[in-house]
Amino acid sequence: MSLSQVLNVCPKGASLVAATGRRNVGRISTLLLSSSVGQQCNASATSSSVLLSADPLVFSANGTSNSRSMSTRCVTVDNINPAIKLMEYAVRGPLVIRAGVIEKELEQGAKKPFTEVIRANIGDCHAMGQQPITFLRQVLGLVSYPPLFDDKSIPEDAKQRARDILKGCKGGSVGSYTDSNGIEVIRQHVAQYIQDRDGGIPSDPANIILSAGASGGIKVLMSLLRCPIDGKKPGVMIPIPQYPLYSATIAEFEMEQCGYYLDEANKWGLDITELKRSLAEAKTKCAPRILVVINPGNPTGQVLSKENIQEIIKFAHQEKLVLFADEVYQDNVYEKGSQFHSFKKVLMEMGAPYNTMELCSFMSCSKGYMGECGIRGGYAEIVNLCPDVKAMLLKCISAQLCPTTIGQACMDVVVHPPRKGEPSYELFMKEKTAVLESLKVRAEMVAETFNSIEGFSCNPVQGAMYAFPQIRLPAKAIEAAKKAGQAPDVFYAFQLLEQTGICIVPGSGFGQRPGTYHFRTTILPQPAKLKEMLGKFRSFHEKFLQEYK
Repeated sequence: MSLSQVLNVCPKGASLVAATGRRNVGRISTLLLSSSVGQQCNASATSSSVLLSADPLVFSANGTSNSRSMSTRCVTVDNINPAIKLMEYAVRGPLVIRAGVIEKELEQGAKKPFTEVIRANIGDCHAMGQQPITFLRQVLGLVSYPPLFDDKSIPEDAKQRARDILKGCKGGSVGSYTDSNGIEVIRQHVAQYIQDRDGGIPSDPANIILSAGASGGIKVLMSLLRCPIDGKKPGVMIPIPQYPLYSATIAEFEMEQCGYYLDEANKWGLDITELKRSLAEAKTKCAPRILVVINPGNPTGQVLSKENIQEIIKFAHQEKLVLFADEVYQDNVYEKGSQFHSFKKVLMEMGAPYNTMELCSFMSCSKGYMGECGIRGGYAEIVNLCPDVKAMLLKCISAQLCPTTIGQACMDVVVHPPRKGEPSYELFMKEKTAVLESLKVRAEMVAETFNSIEGFSCNPVQGAMYAFPQIRLPAKAIEAAKKAGQAPDVFYAFQLLEQTGICIVPGSGFGQRPGTYHFRTTILPQPAKLKEMLGKFRSFHEKFLQEYK
């Protein structure tokens, strides 16, 4: 059981963690607790004295020690996989743990300067009030509970989609295992979606792998390249700032992280000169194998131009790098003049020799207009992979049996939505358009507000679901952070959480140029809530500057 899980079942212990020194939480949160400890903690949650010792890490009730001492345990922090201890995932880090504790304190009647925690730390659309797409949920309901086929209020096109999915399931049930790479008819629909999106450039269902969100596909393909080259660790080039899935997975797989800085002065663009600098530095310590590009960007919200993508492809080809194109926000483009271009389309249109390059691109049902984060549906398209290597990949994913069938069904609706003339088309388009238009308004609201606050600068949110503003912190605040044992942006984020209930992620969790401070916030709170949040942000920052000027 992880610390965050223990804190969730043991609020008194969690409160004590927070009260006895938040600066230790980051270190504590990397440790693992046995499930028996969690059970003991849960059983004693009503006790008035739940004690936590972080060194060694032991929970006890009423001052008594665990029945089995740390010295006699088979598994301790000293003999677990060291790569796990190095992993960090800022989006669910110490700040989020503290936010959960505060929520429990509010439920128990604690008096705070606020009445709720606003979780702007993670791109969890439905948790922030976004409503599900009707057609999508109708299809998922039908495949999960077939008696709904008798419900005359559900339109025929939703029923037909559900029949097609169930026909591809063994025994006609989503409770059965599927092929390891996913249900065949859904892979066919994904390939057709890609082909339509890319203006008719062919896509082969045999190159499609369905996965548990895009993350599942990213991790399995990264693991495929976890092989030393000439005695050197394999390296993965990732953008800085980056989505922490990549740094966490690189640490877990004991690969080498090779960061390249995005150009904040140029709307977080990707500069080829910086790629070359990063690669040259990386080659001194590892064998770079993968170039990760997130487009539209997370956490930075940029949308790459077609010309920029062409430059990146040429660079990857010259340096013999496998391209990982993280394109989960391809529906989320807001800024006038910005347009999503898939790496697959650009690469194929460039012709030889680029159209023979290895490319892995990823999509998810968690983002876009769908926001179905918890259902865990996604796909990867693998282009130009050696047939023998593809066989090894399929062998690898077969050990995981199959991705969740509900996630696969959700992905099917995303790539095979209602067509014009079908009964559900008008409602579907109305709901989809409303979500994307609202996100566009919120993207503009966030950037404009931050740019109006003293000490903030924020690039336009061209796409995705986040803003990543820079904050210029006073010297006194930086000194106070040092005394607290925290990075300055972490210090700022904790102060914000404690005084306003707003939970963000410090820029240091994503990476940033030395000497700069940022944070990531989502644009997902519904408009009225977002306006309220930004007002609280402004008031807090003005008081913060007065205190530390």
